Amino acid sequence: MKHFHIIPVVVLFIVAFASCSTDVEIYADYKDVAIIYGMLNHRADTNYVKITRAFCGTNDNPINAREVALISDSSNYPDKLDVRIMELKSTLGGTYQFTGREFALDTITIHNKGEGVFYSPDQVLYYTTEQFNTGTNGDRYKYRLLVVKPDGDTVTAQTTMVGNEEFSILSGSANFQLAPTDAMGKIIFKADGMASLYDVKMQFNYSEEHVGQEMKWKNVSRSFGTRSINEYTRLEGTANTYYLEYSMNWLFNALESAIGGDTIVDANHPEVIRHVGNFVVSISAGGDELNIYYSANQAQLNSPMSLISVYSNVDGGYGLFSSWTTIEKTEKLSYYATRDLFSVSAWGFKEQ
Repeated sequence: MKHFHIIPVVVLFIVAFASCSTDVEIYADYKDVAIIYGMLNHRADTNYVKITRAFCGTNDNPINAREVALISDSSNYPDKLDVRIMELKSTLGGTYQFTGREFALDTITIHNKGEGVFYSPDQVLYYTTEQFNTGTNGDRYKYRLLVVKPDGDTVTAQTTMVGNEEFSILSGSANFQLAPTDAMGKIIFKADGMASLYDVKMQFNYSEEHVGQEMKWKNVSRSFGTRSINEYTRLEGTANTYYLEYSMNWLFNALESAIGGDTIVDANHPEVIRHVGNFVVSISAGGDELNIYYSANQAQLNSPMSLISVYSNVDGGYGLFSSWTTIEKTEKLSYYATRDLFSVSAWGFKEQ
């Protein structure tokens, strides 16, 4: 179930008169509230779910939230919880049914969390090495998380699983041009039937070797930002194929910023030799739950109203339980892009 909680931010003015009471109850009675964040990825060897609890002071014992957040015991449950994931399957658009597959999550402590608002460097996570299914030939999967708290109350969350066989990158070559142009290239992909949020990136890799020094790999890259599927252009005549455009000048502009526009092979600079590596397009896709969570946060950032919008798909608690995956495709630079790259002698690109 999806929940939206709208919390008004109000400035309170308390005026004290001799005949009026100024006692204000700031804290409500404490209630154990689970906070859950998990992002399942079927390509990962191990999937993690973060489960903590909210903390709160009392009127007799107020707290400084910033200080308490740095204490691990204030967020963690004292003992290991009973945490399970159940698998549900739909065939050819039918209702989702429990497959009978259920597995328990164990705990692990990581020791490399950087300093921040919450405690570090140790963090307790729940994890599983079980494989998650994404569906083929019309099959689709959902996964339901069940958490049993120490008081016996249960917390549940459910997510669709992205990463099915439909999701693929269709464009085959990267077209770029040295001369100034208004021409646009395209990255074409077939959308994942269970995803609604996408992030597209492209990266050109190249090697760089100064005479007498060790060769290094470098790159120039661009991220197109996180967008819902509706923000991409659907390819005419198709039902589920989309594209985005990029300037065909992008690669040469990016390399000029990274390498420099002036000659680097002169008396003041040792000879530099560069070789063309590969060009990689990667697309990350997230489920509906992640899309709603992202949209709610973006709306809050851009809203002039004094409202805090909190999205949660966790029943009996707060947080986010969703799925995501990333695919990559190595594309070839077009003949004309490679020719233009070798023509910029100052950059020192050589054929291998």
